[in-house]
Amino acid sequence: MKSSRYVPVLALALLLSGCGGGEHEDLRAWMAEASKDLRGKIPPLPEIKPYEPVPYTAETMLDPFNNGKIEPESKGRRSGGQGPDFEARELRNNIMEKYPLESMKMIGFMNINNTPMAAIQVDQLVKQVKVGDYIGLDFGVITRITDQAIEIKEMIEDSTGEWSERMNTLQLQAQEG
Repeated sequence: MKSSRYVPVLALALLLSGCGGGEHEDLRAWMAEASKDLRGKIPPLPEIKPYEPVPYTAETMLDPFNNGKIEPESKGRRSGGQGPDFEARELRNNIMEKYPLESMKMIGFMNINNTPMAAIQVDQLVKQVKVGDYIGLDFGVITRITDQAIEIKEMIEDSTGEWSERMNTLQLQAQEG
């Protein structure tokens, strides 16, 4: 009885063994022939260079939070009135000297007691200025105010440390609409 259960299993095994013959033998032989000379080549690892520590000396470096990076240095001062007056600028503490002229807009003109005055806007700040007021980062002095523009004389330093004058203007900005 037990042997009759194994007969179908044995018949199935014989049937399957006949299917796995040499039908793909030519393909296997070609693959073996084609791959016998193939060898992968991995390049050697590069030589590891030893680590060399670099000493960190922050004492010799310029402090990034030092006001000297923003404000002009006083070492470029000239005697005889050739350069701007650095001490007077520090004493004035004028807010309009903290912004570049490029960020300012003339938004209005007034004539109060025969004194021409202009309204200048920087960011959200609006300030009145008159002839003689200081303005801009380059030691600018307002020399003339008209209903269309503000004329400014600036003192700039060249690469050799010499100071020269430059004229600049702020035009009245007309609002559209």
